Amino acid sequence: MATRRVCVVRMNDAGLYEKALAQHGLADAFEVHALKQDETIPDDVASRAEVFVGHAPGPYLQKMPRLRWIQANTAGIDPWLRNPNLRADVVLTNARGSHRIPVPENILGALFHLTKPYMQIALDQRESRWVRRVSATLAGSTLGILGLGAIGQELARKASALEMRVIGTKRTPAPLPHVEKVYAQEETDAVLAQSDFVVVLLPVTAATENFVNAQRLRAMKPTAWLINFARGALIVDDDLISAVKAKTIAGAVLDVFRQEPLPPSHPFWTTENILVLPHIGGGWPHRGAAVAEIFAQNAQRFLKGEPLDTAVDREREY
Repeated sequence: MATRRVCVVRMNDAGLYEKALAQHGLADAFEVHALKQDETIPDDVASRAEVFVGHAPGPYLQKMPRLRWIQANTAGIDPWLRNPNLRADVVLTNARGSHRIPVPENILGALFHLTKPYMQIALDQRESRWVRRVSATLAGSTLGILGLGAIGQELARKASALEMRVIGTKRTPAPLPHVEKVYAQEETDAVLAQSDFVVVLLPVTAATENFVNAQRLRAMKPTAWLINFARGALIVDDDLISAVKAKTIAGAVLDVFRQEPLPPSHPFWTTENILVLPHIGGGWPHRGAAVAEIFAQNAQRFLKGEPLDTAVDREREY
């Protein structure tokens, strides 16, 4: 019998990963050690582990000399890349694809929130008030997507069905379905100048941190809204607050922040026309199973010595 590969799954829903391996006929190929996210990895297990699944494990990597593959449970991997113990010879894969459905739907929810008066109507109902309100239409407006990856392209497909005009940026620009024009990242200002809604879906890298700053906010229409469902570090907080207060832009819907939970003292909470969401973008009831399926498919490739899907490009940082 072939030697079983030692795998540490440090997730509260670790059972989903064991189930996914079993469904792919791989239960006997791995010696799985399932731990909660707050549990310490035993030294004897860490020393034998070839595979790790979960959040960035802090100092534990230096106790894993045999580690060959890390499956992150998120699409964003900036915490991993900042880990000084991450060796160059360890393959890092992310959960790219697990957010393709929920994030675009939540962004559409934000667009409807901005253009439909349902929140105000719900508040009216509390006081039994009949107030006629008018909805603005999304049809005919321009949606600018900064970062036309898998999520951005799915958002473009859904937005075009609502008769929105879609433009956006991509690191390597090329024509895409449902997108009127794809610009290079260096042409971001052209997208900002045309858009009624700007959705930020960029990864955090050395080149994109603080990407949305005072200069880029000034390139937006004064009637435009900024929507961030990517990473908090992409935006300069103080610049955004100043832009909204000065009516340089209409406002912002933010689902991600530099520090989470967002501290109660942060001015985002109290700045008029900035809506704070508690990082709901990628969450959905079956997300854990979706990531476990990505892991199981990669596990098949790992055993065969094949290139892993969703592998992170260390130079591009995503």
